[in-house]
Order: sequence, then C-alpha cells, then structure tokens
Amino acid sequence: MKVLMISGDKNILSSGSGAHARLELQRSQVEQLDVFVWPRVHSRREILLAAQKNSYDVITAQDPFWRGLLALQIARRTGSKLNLQVHTDLAAQGVFRRLFASMLLRRADSVRVVSEKIQGQVRSLGVRALIHLLPVYINIQRFQSLAPQPHEQKTILWIGRFEAEKDPLAAVRVFNEVRMKETGAKLVMLGAGSLEPVLRKSAGALLIEFPGWQDPASYLPTADVVLCTSQHESWGASVVESLAAGVPVVAPDVGIAREAGAIVVPRAEFASAVCGILRSGERGVLKVPMPSAAEWARAWRETLV
Repeated sequence: MKVLMISGDKNILSSGSGAHARLELQRSQVEQLDVFVWPRVHSRREILLAAQKNSYDVITAQDPFWRGLLALQIARRTGSKLNLQVHTDLAAQGVFRRLFASMLLRRADSVRVVSEKIQGQVRSLGVRALIHLLPVYINIQRFQSLAPQPHEQKTILWIGRFEAEKDPLAAVRVFNEVRMKETGAKLVMLGAGSLEPVLRKSAGALLIEFPGWQDPASYLPTADVVLCTSQHESWGASVVESLAAGVPVVAPDVGIAREAGAIVVPRAEFASAVCGILRSGERGVLKVPMPSAAEWARAWRETLV
C-alpha cells in the first residue's frame, strides 16, 4: 500500500520526537508513506506534484478541515481512497468548522478517531464510511513502571502549554481555594507559553513552582493529583500518562478524560475534588486499553481501508 499523508505537525519530521516515532511505526506497515506538512513546511504544489508522480492507494489527512479538503481534491484527481483523521473535539469547533468537517467526513472512504467521544460525534453527522477507533500511540509501559516516591508536601501537578485553551490561570485560582483547606500543599506547573508572565504575576506569594517544559515522568512519582483545566482537548496525552502512572486526574469533560478514568467534575468543583484526593490518598486507574507499538502499528494500517 502506498500512502500520502498531509499533516500539520512539523515535529513529525524531527527525529527524536514522539510524532516522528509514530511515523516510523506507520512506515513499517506500508510499502510507501510520504508525509507533507502543509502549509508550514511544504507547499500545495509540492504535494500535488508528488500525487501526480506516485500512484498512491490512500490519501490521508490529519484533520477534517483545510487539510482534509486538499486531501479530498487529490483523491478525486488520482482515484485514490480518502482517509480522514479526527483528533479534535468537534463540539468545541465553531458552526462553520463543524459544517465544513461534516461535508468532508461524509465524502471519506474511511475515518479514524482517537476516542469514543469523537466517534459518537462523527456518527451523529451521518457518516457512512467505516469509523475506526484508534488512540494516539503512547509508550504506556514507561508510565506504568513509575512507582510513587516519598515526598514531604502534598503536590498538585499541572501539565500543558501556557495558552488560553489550556486555561492555566484557572489552575492558580483552584490552587488558591485548595490552600485555604490544605495549607501545606504546593502546585507544580510543567509547561511554557505566552501566558507565562501573567501566570507568574497571578501566582503571587502562592507556593507554585514553574520548572518549564519537563518530562512528566520525572514529576509523576511525587504527584498526589494532576489537575487539568483545559477548555477543550483533542485527546489528552497527559491525562492518559498520569492515570497510567497511578496518579488521579481531576478534569472537566474534555477529550478522553471521562473514558480514561479521570475524576470529571464541573469547573466550580475542581478545588473540592482536589482536596478530597489529597485527603484520601486515592490512586488513579487508567480505564482504556492502550495497544503496544506493534499492535498500534497494525491497527493503524487497518484504519486506512
């Protein structure tokens, strides 16, 4: 099978990145897999020339929006099958983007989604193509092997980009409430982004640490709870990784949080839920099965048809 993939993630081209590792797994399953990162790296013309030169069996796009439209155009020109991937919460999109995605998904030959929640959203659009459910690949054993480590302070961990969609300022507000009941607790915020200056200012005298971007595996063994404050999530790798490490997660109903086993509560109840975990010492449990590398690679190939 020969496949042309249209991606928006330039990390997929960087050796050593998680996205590139997944790409290598995918390449092991097909005769040819050519990846184009549009529009950040490759031009539309480059992609069209490759499609004319090679007889691709499948054109796949990593979203059902503008990349999906380009994939549809190429598939129609070349007679290739069209595969569309949905990694984002469609309910969180604007009306135009939802209608646009609906139009494209109904024209696909196959669709891949990363969670049951998104699978239900796609089905509700009247899509008749096969809808394959396959999560984002994570080396889950790496996190399952982490053991809790002794630590003096009760620790809340927050992981993500310091951007509006992740709402890191909400974490500071929640922590302020928590400190009224759990005075010895601290908050560790792993990440970076444009909101960092205002975030640090908002933190004030609160016991909040900002280590920058770090491997969560180094912090999960000393975390009592992970707090997710995202406005929306396409999936939620940090939720899965935390639960796999046995750390409970408090989150809104975003991405894979509910089906993965997070404690899903209204945002107004975040502080109460966090305090409950800090007092009980409850451990987290990952409730969704995660495939091995070999299983994931084989399943990915099956999602193309």
